[in-house]
Amino acid sequence: MDKVIKKYPTLGVCGLDCGLCPRYYIKGPSRCPGCCGPDFSDKHPSCSLVTCCVKKQNFEVCAECNKFPCSKLKGWDKGDSFVTHRKSISNLNSIKKQGLEKFIKQQKRRIELLEIFLKHFDEGRSKNFYCIATTILSVYELETSLRIGKQKIKTEKVREDDLKAKSLLLKEQLEKSASRKRVELKLRK
Repeated sequence: MDKVIKKYPTLGVCGLDCGLCPRYYIKGPSRCPGCCGPDFSDKHPSCSLVTCCVKKQNFEVCAECNKFPCSKLKGWDKGDSFVTHRKSISNLNSIKKQGLEKFIKQQKRRIELLEIFLKHFDEGRSKNFYCIATTILSVYELETSLRIGKQKIKTEKVREDDLKAKSLLLKEQLEKSASRKRVELKLRK
């Protein structure tokens, strides 16, 4: 087992929202512990950003480095893997501007909302969608979508155990918020 070397494994050194990643919520051996979390190096043995930022300079994130943004991050937010990279550089810029603690407070609220979505609105096929939505949309948009979704569930008398119907209603609200921002809630290739 690795020694935990970062205070916030839900935030990648590169700005990825590890706490909003589908692999963070998998049960079993393929679960990712977050950036530099327990057993991280077993799953990500050669992350050059962790080596540079955390191991060599003892930073929590790249934004703390006076060379930020460096060539290692060039194009980092232009494509996605199994998690969206769209907000990674803007996350780091936000941390640089307003500080790590303020960012972490906002991220914790996003994680809380994602966990609500997964517990009460996931019919078994929406985890990736909810992870992308909680990464891209603002906390206000997420909270508003949840509130309106709950109202529609009540108005339409959807049963508590009807996760498919509940999921459709919440996803409809999240898609409307995304549409207003002209973004798609799916991974980019």
